[in-house]
Amino acid sequence: MAEHRTTIHLPPIGSMLRQAARPLLESALIPLALFWVLFTQLGFDAGLVGALGWSALAIGRRLVARRPLPTILVISTLLLVVRTVVGLCTGSAFLYFLQPTVQNFVFALMLLVTIGLDRPLLAKLADDFCAFPEAVTRHPRIKRFFRRVSVLWAVVFLVNGATTLTVLATQTVGDYLMVSTAGSYSVVALGIGLSLWWFHSSLAGEGIRLRIGKPATG
Repeated sequence: MAEHRTTIHLPPIGSMLRQAARPLLESALIPLALFWVLFTQLGFDAGLVGALGWSALAIGRRLVARRPLPTILVISTLLLVVRTVVGLCTGSAFLYFLQPTVQNFVFALMLLVTIGLDRPLLAKLADDFCAFPEAVTRHPRIKRFFRRVSVLWAVVFLVNGATTLTVLATQTVGDYLMVSTAGSYSVVALGIGLSLWWFHSSLAGEGIRLRIGKPATG
């Protein structure tokens, strides 16, 4: 008897990469770049206000256009508000950068706490980077996958937290930004690679095949 397989078509790879890059740029890379440029040119307070101002603008633009707010953008902006208030009140770059380091540990805890939900936090975050069809996200095995891979990402954030805390305590602000950013994204890239391999294996075990691009017609 031939094995039954289901093929689910996804958007072209360029479209998926643009969708994945947008929330990452909005929530992390652009605020970080703005902070560094304004910090070096105008001072610490200008860097704080510039980074938060960008995030507020990104949210405001989506609200005006009545577009959905990415979960990662909302979380990162709320955390950035707290960081900015602490930074402005204390004038301490160490305390400003200590908060995202601590947030790694908080985020790891949030991933573990939401494992028991029907859609864990990690599954909702995945929607920001690649919107899979409901036939995939509602599949029992895929739900189980997101619960299990949440543990993997909890470990990723714990490693990130421990690494950046060490760098923050021993390096200058400039060195910290360079080393911690490179190190963090290297660990995250490894986590993404393992997650994609795990996800592909989970789908294959259920006879589900993903195909990039539109279905053939005619």
